[in-house]
Amino acid sequence: MNVIIIQPPFVQLNTAYPSGAYLSAFFKKLGHHTTWFDMSNELFLKIFSKEGLSKIFKISQEKALTLAQQAESKGQEETAFNLRRYINQKDQWISQIDLIIKILQQQNVPRELAHGFVFSPFTARGNRMENYIQNLDHSLTTDDAFTLASYALADLADFISVTLDNNFELIRYAEQVTSSSNNFLQIESTIHSPIMQEFYIPLLKEKICPKIQPGEKNLFCISVPFSGTFSAALATGKFIKNNFANDSFVCFGGGFINTELRNVQEIRLSEYCDALSYDRGYGSYQELLESRLIQTKDFEGTNCLPIYKMRFFTGQKVIPQLEEKPQIECFENEFTSTLLPDFSDIDFSRYPRMADSTNPMHRLWNDGAWIKAYMAHGCYWHKCAFCDTTLDYVKSFKMTNIEQLFFSLLDQAQKHNTFGIHFVDEAMPLTAMVKFAKLNIENGRKLNWWGNIRFEKCFTRDIADFLSYGGLIGVSGGIEVATNTGLDAINKGTDLDSIVASCCAFKEAGILVHAYMIYGFWYENDSNIIDSMETLRQFYKEGLLDSSFWHKFTLTKHSRVYNEWVQMKKSGTLKSDTIYSQLKPISSGSFLFAQNTLKFEGENKFNKFGFPLQQALNSWMNGQNIDMPVQQWFGFPVPKPTVPKNLISKSIQKYENFRDKEFSQSLENVPEEKLYWLGGTKYQINSNTFGWIYMGEEQSVPINSPKSAYRGKGLVKLP
Repeated sequence: MNVIIIQPPFVQLNTAYPSGAYLSAFFKKLGHHTTWFDMSNELFLKIFSKEGLSKIFKISQEKALTLAQQAESKGQEETAFNLRRYINQKDQWISQIDLIIKILQQQNVPRELAHGFVFSPFTARGNRMENYIQNLDHSLTTDDAFTLASYALADLADFISVTLDNNFELIRYAEQVTSSSNNFLQIESTIHSPIMQEFYIPLLKEKICPKIQPGEKNLFCISVPFSGTFSAALATGKFIKNNFANDSFVCFGGGFINTELRNVQEIRLSEYCDALSYDRGYGSYQELLESRLIQTKDFEGTNCLPIYKMRFFTGQKVIPQLEEKPQIECFENEFTSTLLPDFSDIDFSRYPRMADSTNPMHRLWNDGAWIKAYMAHGCYWHKCAFCDTTLDYVKSFKMTNIEQLFFSLLDQAQKHNTFGIHFVDEAMPLTAMVKFAKLNIENGRKLNWWGNIRFEKCFTRDIADFLSYGGLIGVSGGIEVATNTGLDAINKGTDLDSIVASCCAFKEAGILVHAYMIYGFWYENDSNIIDSMETLRQFYKEGLLDSSFWHKFTLTKHSRVYNEWVQMKKSGTLKSDTIYSQLKPISSGSFLFAQNTLKFEGENKFNKFGFPLQQALNSWMNGQNIDMPVQQWFGFPVPKPTVPKNLISKSIQKYENFRDKEFSQSLENVPEEKLYWLGGTKYQINSNTFGWIYMGEEQSVPINSPKSAYRGKGLVKLP
């Protein structure tokens, strides 16, 4: 079987999304000829090239000048000037775009060329570039070329969105249309847009057609991780159906398909795909390949259907998936634990790195071509009330073989000259992190890695130091609600002291920390949000966080809270004094095409909090206005916080007391394999004293000191 895996555009710019790497490895392991195309990178390079920009300016020039004239008539002089400036400088934009891309691909651009790009008055610039220069806190240098190139791309993306295709963004396409449309026709219309027709369809023809042999059956696997990639997936499926209908079988899969289209009944999807594959896909594809449906498309054959977690679209009807099949589940679990991602089809040097923020933690997402993998499948906690805990990607926790994973990633890192690893999906388990760090240490500490964790008390100073030495450079995790009552309400499974302790340990070990925050839960009032905000402010005041982001709570059909609410209502156990009784979902009447998001009573009253919360957070992340009372960020009355001003500082003291107590304990009975020395080579200061440098500070102890004297100064105890 010829298998072609396609990642449609608008996922992310700086690296390949990992679903293709895992599917590629899976099909190759089964013996099928497999090719993986990352069309996200291909389309980016097609648009942001001399040929691409020439086409964009040719198509959009007339509209840009018309919009400028309209803006001028309304007194919007700056808008008119900016639009005309793009047209006036189009030749400069076209001539400098290759240099911009090379700078972002870090292709060793000579400094004299970077100097011209930064300083020349004839360099084409947009508003974002100029704002960056005007707000610099240092003199402009050629070192700013990387950031200016990033803003140059953003400026061009603004121009494309305004004058050519208003659905266009650098890392998403028609996201709002996909997530909010009742009518599938509205979503379909986006595939006829200028970007799709002028750039993407010709690119598909260029890349896909040479891979098709007439008369040979081809399985196309199209990954749809987010709503902002769905339009491009539809365009991809339509192109394949129009050109290779008799020789192709098209499947959509990925995060958006799993969550939003779990029970979709839209029969017109048959014009774009033959099936939707849910969850990991290994079991469903195995059954599909054994069924001969790819060859026959005989969907009425009783010997073929139903298939495990695969929904079919025949043109006349929708055939639902089989959700449980023990034999196939065993097969899938075995592959989950042993499958290693295969990035052999990816050239990481072609990906741009973006500097859209000065925040070091934010930069991790975009600045660096990370090799993405998962350390474990699913979440080992999978009990948070707001999360999609009924879906496989959360509830079905499976460990991977860490030793095999490490050596596979190290091998690919060396082949691709890309030594950063980003562990995606849910929380990395502690035991797996320790094992990965140890393997990295034993093999020359060649990898730097980061990923999602749960802020739990198991992350002690010993552990954090060891992980840092073993290559861990950053962690991201959900605090969600920064109060103990809120953490209990959402069943987070941890408490504020444990969160503070883990953040303290990470920061002392030099590890960057990002926290996800949520506001607008169904049970919240204004006071709850303000208390959470005040506690977050104290986290920043005490230096425990590098970055955060506020998300507004969204009720989903697959969340724990909704499923428990439904069960309680059906059984008559929904008591008025419980937190679940405060949830009042609103029936949508007719389902949206994307069916996971649900409305509930009172959710809109929290919309006004979004901008002030993010504005304050942006200020705190830059070390500004940290002592300003939180209620002053709002242009409307809010209650004063009820949490003590020293809540986090007292929690830090608890951590330090516990840490110091741990460090003072004897290590004489601890097995040697549980102890690890991170302090480098010791040297003799005098006849009685050993010395060494640990984390930049000189340490010393008497020569005959017990092991415990080295604790906290380079000697760590492992679990």
